[in-house]
Order: sequence, then C-alpha cells, then structure tokens
Amino acid sequence: MQTHPFNFTQQCFFLLLLVCGWSWTACALGEGWKIWQQQKPDHISRDQVFLHDTFPTDFLWATGTSAFQTEGAWEQDGKGISIWDNFTHSRFGGSADIASDSYVQWEEDVKALTFLGIKAYTFSLSWPRLFPNGDAQNKPNLAGVRHYNRLIDKLLENNIEPIVTLYHWDLPQMLQEQYGGWRNETLIELFEEYASFCFQTFGDKVKYWLTMHNPYLMAVQGYGTGIHAPGETGGDLSALKVAHNMIKAHSRAWHKYNTHFRPHQRGEVSIVLGSHWVEPQRATEANVELCQASMEAVLGWFANPIFGDGDYPLSLKLKHGTALPTFTEEEKLWVRNTADFFALSFDPKNLRLGRTQAQYGQSVTPDLRRVLTWIKLQYEDPLVLVAEAGWLSDASETTENTVALYLMKRFVNQVLQAIRFDGVQVMGYTAWSLLDGFEWEYGYDIRRGLFYIDFSDPERNRSPKTSALYYREIIAQNGFPQDKTSPEIKAHFPCDFHWGIADPTLQFTDPQLYMWNVSGDGSLLPVPGVRLHTRPSQCTSYLAIRNHLHLFASTGASHYRFALNWSLILPQGDLSNVNTAALRYYCCMLSELTKMNLKAVVVLYYPSHSAPNWGLPVPLQISGGWLNYSTVEAFRDYASLCYKELGPWVQYWITINEPNRLIDVYSSGRDKHQVAHNLLLAHSKAWRLYEEKYSTQQKGLVSLALHADWAEPANPFLQSNIEAAQRFLVFELARFLDPLLGNKYERQQDRGGYPNEIKTFLAQAGLQGSSLPNFTETEKNELKGALGFIALNHFTTRLVSPYSPKQPRPAPDHNCRTLTDPTWATSKQGQAVVPWGLRSILNWVTKRYGRDLPIIVTGSGIDDQAAVDDKLRQYYVKSYLQEALKAHHVDGVNLHGFYVWRLEDRHSPNFGLFSSTSHQSKAKVSVSVYKDIIAQRGFPESATVQMCHLNEQQEICSKA
Repeated sequence: MQTHPFNFTQQCFFLLLLVCGWSWTACALGEGWKIWQQQKPDHISRDQVFLHDTFPTDFLWATGTSAFQTEGAWEQDGKGISIWDNFTHSRFGGSADIASDSYVQWEEDVKALTFLGIKAYTFSLSWPRLFPNGDAQNKPNLAGVRHYNRLIDKLLENNIEPIVTLYHWDLPQMLQEQYGGWRNETLIELFEEYASFCFQTFGDKVKYWLTMHNPYLMAVQGYGTGIHAPGETGGDLSALKVAHNMIKAHSRAWHKYNTHFRPHQRGEVSIVLGSHWVEPQRATEANVELCQASMEAVLGWFANPIFGDGDYPLSLKLKHGTALPTFTEEEKLWVRNTADFFALSFDPKNLRLGRTQAQYGQSVTPDLRRVLTWIKLQYEDPLVLVAEAGWLSDASETTENTVALYLMKRFVNQVLQAIRFDGVQVMGYTAWSLLDGFEWEYGYDIRRGLFYIDFSDPERNRSPKTSALYYREIIAQNGFPQDKTSPEIKAHFPCDFHWGIADPTLQFTDPQLYMWNVSGDGSLLPVPGVRLHTRPSQCTSYLAIRNHLHLFASTGASHYRFALNWSLILPQGDLSNVNTAALRYYCCMLSELTKMNLKAVVVLYYPSHSAPNWGLPVPLQISGGWLNYSTVEAFRDYASLCYKELGPWVQYWITINEPNRLIDVYSSGRDKHQVAHNLLLAHSKAWRLYEEKYSTQQKGLVSLALHADWAEPANPFLQSNIEAAQRFLVFELARFLDPLLGNKYERQQDRGGYPNEIKTFLAQAGLQGSSLPNFTETEKNELKGALGFIALNHFTTRLVSPYSPKQPRPAPDHNCRTLTDPTWATSKQGQAVVPWGLRSILNWVTKRYGRDLPIIVTGSGIDDQAAVDDKLRQYYVKSYLQEALKAHHVDGVNLHGFYVWRLEDRHSPNFGLFSSTSHQSKAKVSVSVYKDIIAQRGFPESATVQMCHLNEQQEICSKA
C-alpha cells in the first residue's frame, strides 16, 4: 500500500490542531461559535417572538437596486457591453436590455423613494456605462457621469442619503475578454483606478460607499458553476482565485479612499458580504464546529480577511488545503480592517447556496437575528448595515404573495431584537428591492420589488405593492410601537364564572380485574397481576371514575365538560336497543361529580372526524348520515333519552360539538349546506324538547358549541382580504348563529334563516339558490331563540385571504384560504398563540348578537410536548385568560366561563394538563398556573381574594 507523506502546509495544519486540542474553534480569532452554546431566545415570550418597540432615531431606512437589474438602456448614450449583457444575449435568449427602464425613468424612482419615506437609497454604478472598455485611465463616458450626478443630486434634494455600490456584478465585457475577468490579478489595479475615479467624481456628495456586492456569489456562480455571468465553470479552484483577487481589489479601493479622499470627503467604505444561517439539531461540540465551519465557508471566507486577522479561516484552509490562495504577511496587514462598517446581504440566493454547506444534523434557516449576533461575536461588535434583505416576490400590486409582507415583518423585527436584546450595532436596513427587475438567472419569473412593473408595458409604470405600503408604515412609525394586546388589567372574574376543563367523549375501560366486597365494606379491590384486554364500561369502573374526577378536582376547576358516546348508548341509532350499561356508567360519572360539588357540561354528540361514521351510530351513517333528515329525528329521540336518564345531574347541555367543523368532511358545497341545515334542525328540535319537557324541573340550559377561531385579513392593505376575513367569520359562525339568534344588522322582518351575507355571496359566485336550503316558516319558528347560551371553542387566530384559483384543491364555499403569521409563537403542531384573538372573537359575537345571552368559551388550549414544565401552555393559559378578563371588564362582554382543553394526555398532540403514562397521571406546571388563577378569581391587584362562596350559599338558602 502506497503512502503519501504530508506536504509542509498539511503538517502545519496538523500541528496546529494538536496545539488547539483538535478543536479548531478554540483557535478561532472570533467567538461566533459561542452563539450555538447560548440558550436560544425564548419562543414563548411575546417580546422574544415579536418585539413591539422602535428603532434608534438615526436608523437608516433604505431600499436598493442594482444597475444591470433595473437601468436597461444597455447600449444607450455610449454605454459599453457588460458580461451580463453578453451572458443574457448568448445564453438566455431574454435580456435586461430595457429591464425597469431606470436609466430613463430615474426621476420616477426618486418619487417612489419619497413615497416610502426612505432615508437612504442603495444603488450601483454601471462600470461599463462610465467606462465602456473598463479602463478608468481612458476618458469617461460623460453621459453616464451626468446620469449619476443627476440621480445623486435629486436624492440629496429629497433628503435621501445615497449609498453607492461601485460593482454589482456587471463587469465590462472587454475586461473579461482581454484578461479573463476576475481570475486575473490585473483586475485588482483596474478596479482601484475605477474606484478612484468614482470617489473623485461623486465623493463630495456620497458619504457611504460599497465596493462590491456579495463577491461570494460572483466567485462561486460566475466562475465556479457558471450559473451567473461570465458563465465559467472552473469549479473551486477558479472560485477561490476570483475571491482572492476581489478581496485584494476591495482592499486597494479602501486604502485609496482612506489615503486620498477620506480627509476631505469624510465618508465611509465597506463591502457587502452575503450569508445564510445554520442551526445544529443538537448543540454538541462537534455540531457547533460544523456550524461554525459552514458560516466561515460563506461569510467568513471574505469577512475573516477583512474584519478578522487578514487571513482565511482555519476551517477553510483545512477544507481546501493548497488550493486556497495565500496572503503574504504584508498582504494580511494590508487587507485587514479595510471596512468602516459591516455590510450584510441576507437573501434567498445565499440560503440556497448555504444548504450545500450544511452537514447531517444541521438545518439552514432564515434567522437574521442570529446572523447579526454571530457577526457581533465573531468580529468584535462592528457597526452593521443590512445592505440587502428581501426574500419572496409579490406577483402584482393587486394579487400579492402575502407571505412577502410577513417575511418583511419578521426580518425587520429580528433586526430590532438584535439591537434591543443582543446589543448588535445595526445602523440601517435595506429592503430589497425598490423595483421589480431582471432577477439574474431567473429572468422576470421572480419579482422582489416593492413597486410593481408590467414588463409587457413599454411605459414601465411603477405601482406600489402592499409590501411597499407596509414598509412605508414601518418607516413612518420607526418600527413597531403598537400592539393589539393592550396592557394587562387587574381584576376579578365574576363569582359565578365557570372555571372549566373540557374533554372529548368519555369511554373508560379499566384493564384491572376486581374482587367486590371481600372485606365486607362494599369496596372493589384489584386482583394483583391480572390484566384484561377489554372491559365494557359499567359501574364496576367506579374506581377509575373516582380517580379521574379527583384528578380533575385537583386543578381547582368547577365545571367539567365531557361528551357522551351516541353510538355506544344507541348502537342501532334508535330506541330499539338501549345500552343500559353505558347509561349506568354515565350516571355514575355524573352522580360522583355532584357528590364532589362539581358541575357537568355534557355534549350529546361529539363528531369523531374519522371515517366512515363520524361518530354516528353505524345504521344512521349507512342510511345517509346527516344528509338524511331521518338522522334529525333520531337525534331528537337520543337527546330525549339522555335528558330523561341523565338530566337531573346536568345544568348545561351542548347538543352538537363544532358542527361547523363536521361539515368540512363533506366534499361538495351542496352537501356541506345540507348537512349544516340538518344539524341546525337537529339542535333546534333537541332544544325545544328540553324547553317543553325538562326545563321546568331540571332548570338546565342547552346550546351548541362552535369552533370559533378569530380571522384577520392576511393582507390588511387589500380590501379583498378584509372582506375575506369577515366572510370567513360569517360562514364559520353566523351560518349557525343567525338562524337561532338573528343579528343586529338585519331588520326584524328579515330575520330567520341564513345570513344575507352568505346568500349574497353565493349568488354573486354564480351558485344556484337551491344549493343553500331554505327553512320553512315552521322551522324558522322552531329555530328562533333556540339557544340557552353561546358556546365557543377558541384556540387560535388565522390570517385569511381570498382563495387563489391556482390552488390545487377546490375552493371552500366561503372562498377563503388561511395561513399563519410567521412572527407568531406556534406549537409543535403549528397552532399559533395569539391571545388578543380571543378578545376579538368575543367582541365580534357580542356586537352581532348583543349581550343578552351569556358566552362561555367551552374549549381552549395548546399542544405542548413538555412532560412537566409546559411553558407554552402556561403562557397560553395566562395570556388567554387575561384577554378574556379584558373582554369582560373593559368591553362588557357577557362572558360566563373558560374551559381549558383538556384534562389528560391520551395520545398526541399533547393538549393535557396532566401527562398519562401506563395509567399514571402526572401534573404539569400549567396545572398550578391555572389553579392559582382560579384561586384568585383572575388577576387581582394583590394576593387578597374576595370570597364568594358564603354569599352564594346564603343566596341559595334565602331562595329556599
């Protein structure tokens, strides 16, 4: 076997690793690697998720463009050909010959900037427009000089600071042909001369210079892979050489300015460096080193020589060995510290390329805050300009990709968090870009502009997108000073407030075998070591019931909501076969609750949302289920049985849980309407039956429970989105509540039946009127007022926009789609935590239906995977109850209860207050949080709690 001795360089690296203890991070100049060892920002705290605060008063709000992407006029007024002109003409068949026409319409660009309220504008000079052959020793193209002078003067006239980039990838083609472009060291001197001319010509009016934009992409994609101009495919060797020359060219330009122009122009010079971000799945030492190497392979490649020790990172040397060019000691001194601030590009191109650097167990994520903090740690806290940040495109000014708004919101807020929490010195933020333009290898297929341009229109008019309106709003407010969540209040909930816990259908099966009355005291004793696979529900499950209810009582809650199993009680769906054992089990449950002075809220029908029966008795589903009116009559008979057998222990009944979710399992719009219709009729018949036969004696209240998520317009700047959010709520809630309660917006004579908004929308959508069933006058009278209280299950808030015709699935009947704001805290299952949404939905219901009926939140919760310290659920319970308190005290909502979903984990997702493993229940921390709030009856000023129980007892006694 042949051996290969180390060369001298490899021997040095080997010895260096020995000195560093095999950990190259220990030898790293900076301390960026420490960020992965720090605790990540708390994703639960509202401020850490999204910070409502303002930026420093001198913060530079900017936007930017590049010459080749927007100017057009590719051979006008003496401009020379660039490598991108040549590349697009020869490779793509399309080009940026006109692009956004900014060379001609530059004044319109300035108007767009003033519309935004921008403080600074980043744009690039076209090297071939100023020097057609690239040689700055020749006479400049005066038309080009005149153009940029006019633009700079107009910017200053409008109090906009010009931030000028000398080179944004459009190298003169002549230099590529004559020297081979950036592979040739001659370009270093040529760039220095070009930079010197620009400093001399425009420097008296420019205070911020950027020598190059993202040289990483230029080196890798221009000379390594050939995706960019000039299209060379030299691989790593070529890319490394190009990068080396560009670093030295930048340094020469900086020194030229520092020596000859800074003393009287007093400006600053930097270079724009691009980056991704990477996180390890586990922060082990090995994974941290891999993440550090990933960052150094992209950002550190250029930043370490300029902001570090003047040399490449050790990880890069280990990766490339002798293929990596070297700096002499003199060059290291010459290169280091050749930037007056750190200019960062954070865009999707770097994210995509960053994925190629990711190792197993790492994930590339768009976290701008973490990048900024890494820069602070790695390079000794420099002043940072975010010189490019813009990720997704908006399709047009009217049909926008709304995600762009929320990515802007997230990235800008991450910068604010980096400033306020991490102490990063960020001087400005550049939203990229001002205009739709030519997006390099993607041509015009991708749009990143704040202003829309129709490239088929010769006029190239600029139209602000809603992302422009949003950025304008951020700039005007200098950040995010407002929050829909108002300050916390200190107050009590009413004495009769329901402190509840909600569960689904209860079907206890006890695997133990018991001996009864062995000791003569009537007790049940489990037989040790004997386990049964199945055991029908019956009173011999009494021990399980007692344990379960003691678990419930330990929370301090007063009301327990659970569901009966219709198909278990009536296997055939009618009274021909009544499962008396099942009824006896539920009697045991309710009687035990009553003994413990606890209240029951019983759901008659809890749809299972699992095919094929949806929780219905099988014979009913076979005969058509809720599409068949016979199920309505069957439900009335089932309700009558339950009222008769269980009613003495039940004060609150819910006929059907979330009928608005049940209709979603049906595919056609016509079926959805018919099912909703029959569900309403079933509820009203069950309600009338109780009122007529059982109410006087049992004195209970009957309702149905609706899933009630709040809806916000996804794009608040578009009327179509505002209308969609309202329409969503009407279809979700008013479809079921209006036939029962009417609403305050309709005339008395128009009340009864479905909301006019639904009828109008379906008619405008071209659907036949028969698709929405009509109620007979008898049915209208039966429905009218058939609600004892309003029961709402609220979990989250959704962003709503009109359903796109491009979506692969058919549109729902309300023609709305939902999405989530990425700045909201979310659970593992993706449920957003938006406390103010609860207050919003309570107010919406109150405004539409008045304050006469009490509202009870019969279900609200969050999945949290933590076995004990469930921080997300703790935050959820406290913050949602705080918003409930505001709704009651500040807004006057007639709120009577709040039920946490659910008592115990049975399976994923984990919504339970208690974990349950092998029939052993363990309280999570959220139990004590909820219990404390209950004990204090809310959020009082002090620990002193006004007691109610004695007064309530006296009231009962006096009435008796």
